Amino acid sequence: MKSFLIIGMGRFGRHCAQKLYEMGHQVMAIDKQESRIDAVLSYVHVAQIGDSCDENFLNTLGVSDFDCCVCAIGDDFQSSLETTSLLKELGAKYVVARACRDRHKKFLLRNGADEAVYPERQLANWTAIRVSSEHIFDYIELDKNHAIYELDVPASWIGKTISEVDVRNRYHINVIGIKIDDCVTMDFGPYTKFAKNMRLLVIGQIKQIQKVFKYD
Repeated sequence: MKSFLIIGMGRFGRHCAQKLYEMGHQVMAIDKQESRIDAVLSYVHVAQIGDSCDENFLNTLGVSDFDCCVCAIGDDFQSSLETTSLLKELGAKYVVARACRDRHKKFLLRNGADEAVYPERQLANWTAIRVSSEHIFDYIELDKNHAIYELDVPASWIGKTISEVDVRNRYHINVIGIKIDDCVTMDFGPYTKFAKNMRLLVIGQIKQIQKVFKYD
């Protein structure tokens, strides 16, 4: 279990707090608006109303005691930068800050953020990849050249074993999981047969996966 301080209870901060709480972590929520704090009381351990740009207020929170501090402010450029900088000055171990555009992300990193996330852009990229083909069900980009995809089994593979298709050597990609009826299993081997009701989790170079599964 880890401890998280999340500042900014807009949509991003609220969903982040809720998911961390569901995962069993300790969550403290901060926002200037009482209504936003009231909305998250059921799934955070501690919540306070306050201005994160106020150094005295932040200092009372003991930011250095948290495993991670998340600055989820996205609609106020100046407040986001000031909060990120203050968190680091007060000894925060790890600061993740939300960016709303590329330039914002650069400034956050320069102002002390250990990591800057750009949720709108990341979701837009995921959506574009997801809807680009009816055969893509999920997608995780690892870097500019590699990704994990959840895909339909190619028709020509159905009825053949992994060994017969020789996926790794012939296509230079790796099958890391098989999904049937929304359940993922990694209990498979060379003699596992591909079936129509399967989806594959594959990892490899994006261009190679595009080529093998014939989508662009």
